[in-house]
Amino acid sequence: MHLWELMAVASRKSLQNRQVATLFLFLCVSVGDAATIRYSVAEEMESGSFVANVAKDLGLEVGKLVARGARLVSEGNKLHFRLHRKTGDLFVKEKLDRESLCGKADPCVLHFEIVLGEPLQSFRVEVRVFDINDNAPSFQNKEPLLKIPESTPLGSRFPLQSAQDLDVGLNGLQNYTLSTNAYFHLHTRFRSHGPKYAELVLDKPLDREEQAEVNLTITAVDGGSPPKSGTAHIRVVVLDVNDHVPQFSRLVYRAQVPENSSNGSLVATVTATDLDEGTNKEITYSLAQNPEAILQTFQIDSHTGEVRLREPLDFEATETYDIDVQATDGGGLSAHSKVLVEVMDVNDNPPEVMVSSVSSPLPEDSPLQTVVALFTIRDRDIRVGGKITCFLREDLPFVVKPTFRNSYSLVTDKSLDREDVSGYNITIVAMDTGPPNLSTETVIEVLISDINDNPPMFQKDSYVLTVRENNSPAVFIGKVHAEDLDLGENAQVTYSLLPPKSGDLSVFAYISINSDNGKLYALRTMDYEAIQDFQFVVKATDGGFLTLSSQVTVRVVVLDDNDNRPMILYPLQNGTLPCNDLVPRSAEAGYLVTKVVAVDGDSGQNSWLSYHLLKATDLGLFSVQRQNGEIRTLRQISERDPMMQKLTILVQDHGQPALSTTASLNILLVDGFSEPYLRFWDPSKHSKKVNSTTKYLVISLSVLSFLFLLSVTVIFIIHIYQKIKHRDTFTIQEHFYDDCNFPNNLVQGEGNGSLSRPGTYEICSATGTGNSEFRFLKRFMPNFPFPHASGEVRTEDRSSLPTDSNRNRSRGSEDHTQVSDDYM
Repeated sequence: MHLWELMAVASRKSLQNRQVATLFLFLCVSVGDAATIRYSVAEEMESGSFVANVAKDLGLEVGKLVARGARLVSEGNKLHFRLHRKTGDLFVKEKLDRESLCGKADPCVLHFEIVLGEPLQSFRVEVRVFDINDNAPSFQNKEPLLKIPESTPLGSRFPLQSAQDLDVGLNGLQNYTLSTNAYFHLHTRFRSHGPKYAELVLDKPLDREEQAEVNLTITAVDGGSPPKSGTAHIRVVVLDVNDHVPQFSRLVYRAQVPENSSNGSLVATVTATDLDEGTNKEITYSLAQNPEAILQTFQIDSHTGEVRLREPLDFEATETYDIDVQATDGGGLSAHSKVLVEVMDVNDNPPEVMVSSVSSPLPEDSPLQTVVALFTIRDRDIRVGGKITCFLREDLPFVVKPTFRNSYSLVTDKSLDREDVSGYNITIVAMDTGPPNLSTETVIEVLISDINDNPPMFQKDSYVLTVRENNSPAVFIGKVHAEDLDLGENAQVTYSLLPPKSGDLSVFAYISINSDNGKLYALRTMDYEAIQDFQFVVKATDGGFLTLSSQVTVRVVVLDDNDNRPMILYPLQNGTLPCNDLVPRSAEAGYLVTKVVAVDGDSGQNSWLSYHLLKATDLGLFSVQRQNGEIRTLRQISERDPMMQKLTILVQDHGQPALSTTASLNILLVDGFSEPYLRFWDPSKHSKKVNSTTKYLVISLSVLSFLFLLSVTVIFIIHIYQKIKHRDTFTIQEHFYDDCNFPNNLVQGEGNGSLSRPGTYEICSATGTGNSEFRFLKRFMPNFPFPHASGEVRTEDRSSLPTDSNRNRSRGSEDHTQVSDDYM
C-alpha cells in the first residue's frame, strides 16, 4: 500500500471518532531534491493549528531564524501559513478548504518558500492538504423527467444525471442505489474523465394503460466514514407507442480543439436518423445529463447537431471533455451518443517570474557573486512551451544564475560604483521556445548604497588670495571649496588649518577658517611693511566612518596701501637747527648744491617719489630735480644774492591719495672756501635777545626805586651766568653723526637717488653772542650707520672719530673771524 493511501486510511479512522476535522501531520523527506521539505495536513484545520518546527527540520538554531530575518514567500497571491520566527514553529494561518484551494485536483499541494537573509538563502516547502469527507454528493436536477415509450424493449438503458461530490478519492462519489421498483435496476458506469454516472436498465415491459408514470428515487453515496449521500426523485412518464428510435451515425464522436479557439468555434457535428414518418421522424438534439461545467463550455444546435464552444477552453484547467448528446424524435423516443473532445495545448501562456526576495539597497563594495535577488519561473504551457531561457535585457553588472529546478538567483558580476550609477532597474526576461516564443519581463529595482571611498577634492591645485593692508579684523578674504563624490555623511566636508611642518603656529594668529563652508577670515590687521605674503595648508576631511582627506596650499598676498608718508633722510628734519649747505659764489649754472634723500615704506606706485621746490628765498636761483631730488643752481650766483638762501622741498609719493612731506634747507653763499671763518647773523636769536631785555626793563621800571638797582643787578648776573653755563660748541660733522645719519646705500651715486659726489664738511659754531662763526676745513668720509642683518641700525663709536675733528671742534671756539652786525 502506498504512503498516501495509508495516510487516507488513518484519516478515516480518526474521523470516525470526531465530529470535526482534526490535525494529522508527518514530514516526508524528498528523495529527489534535498532542498524541498514536504509536510501534510488535513483540510478544515483551524487557524493557528501547529504544522511543524521548521528550524528543527532545516537543522538551524532557533535564534538563527530571527537573526536572518526568516520569512515565507508564496508562489500564489495568498499565504496560508505563518512562521513563528522565535520558536521556528509553522502554523496554519486560516482554515484550509481543499475544495476551494485545489478543486478536483488530487493531490492538493501548496507551495511556498522559506527565505533567509545574510546570506540570502531559500528553501522550498510543499504542504499536501488531505481531503476529509466534508461534502455530500448532490444532484443538480433534483427531479429529472424521463419519457419512455411503452414499446421500449427490455434491456434498454437510460443514462441519468451524474451526482457531484466536491471531495476526492475515497471521500468522493463511489456508488449509486435505486429505490425498489418492478421495472428498472441501476447500472453504474465510469467516464474516462469525470464522475461516475448511473443508467436505468429496463427489466420489465412498460404498459402505459397499466401504469402511466413510475416514480423512482436514486441515491448517490460517497466513500467517507461515515458515508454521506444525496438523492434525486426520477419521474418516468410512459409514452404511447413509437415504433422506431433515432439512430446516431456513430456511437462515439471524437474532436480535437485548440485551447485558443474563439467562442462559437465548431467542435463536432452529430447526426441521427429516425425511420418513422411525420412528427415521429423529426429529431431534436440536446446536451442532456451532462455536468454543469460541460453545459457552460459547450452548446449544440437543436436542429443541425453542431456542437460549438460557449466559453474559451483552457488546456491547463481541463484537457478532455466527455459530452453526452441526446437525439429525440417527435414521438418522444431518444437515443444517446458521446462526443469526446480533446483540448490541444498551445503556447498561450508566457512564463511567470515570481520574485521571492530582493536585497536593496546593495553596498557598492559588495564582492562578486553577491546574491541580489531570488526568483522562480513557471510556464503553464510546459508541454508545448519547451525550454525556458532567462537572461537580462541590458548589459549590467549582474548575471542570472540557476540554483535548482526553475529557481534562479541574481548575482553581481562586476564591481559596483555608486558615484557612476546610484541604482539599477534590472529587467529580467523569461522566454520559452514556443512556437510562438512568449516572454515575460520583470523589473527589479536595486539601489546602490554609498561607502566612503572618495576623498574630498579641491577645485584648484592651489589658491592665491589677496587682502589689502590696514584691513578690519575678521574680514572675509576668500574661500576654498572641496567636493566629495560620496553621499550623505560621507560627503560632508569639514575644513581645518594644518600646522606648518616647522612647528611655527603664528599663522593661526592671522587666519581663521569656517569649518563648514571653507571661508577664510583675516584675524588681525595686515601690515604690508611687516609681511608681504604668507602661506598655509588647508585640510578637507569628509564625515565617513573611516575618514578620507585631502590638502591644498593657500597663499595670501598682502596688497600695499598708501599709508606711509615719505621719510626725509637728508637733510635731517629733527626739529633742532636746520642743516646748512655751502655754495661758493663762483658756482656756475647747473652746480650740484646737495641732494634731498627720502624713502617711502610703501611699495610699487605708492613708493614712487617726486621732489618739488615749494618755497625759496629766490625761486629763480635754485631748482630741484623731480626724479632724484638733486638741488642745482639755475644761473650763476651774483653779488646781490643774499648770503643765506632758505629752501622748502616738497617730497610726494604717487599713491591714491598722495602723501607728502616737506624738508627745510639753508644754503649759505660764501665767497670762497679759502676764508677760514664767516659770521652768520641769525635775526631770530637777535630778536629773542632784544625781546628778553625789553621784558626785563618793563619789569624793572614797575618796581620801587630802591629795588630797581637791586633787580637790575640780579637780572644781569643771572643772565650772564646762564649764557656761560649753556654755551656749547658744535660742528657740522657732529650734527651729521647725531641727527642727519642715514643709510650709506642712499649715497651711492646719481642713479639711485643719492648724491653724485658724497662728501662731508666740518663747521663749528659758537652761540651766545648773537653771531655765528663758520670755518671750512676739509672733506672727510662720514661715519654713516650701516644696517645690521637683523634690521638694527648701528653706528660707529664716536671715540673712533679722527683726532683732527676733535682738534677742529676745540679750535672752532678760538680761531674765528668776526663780522660786524652792520654787515649782517
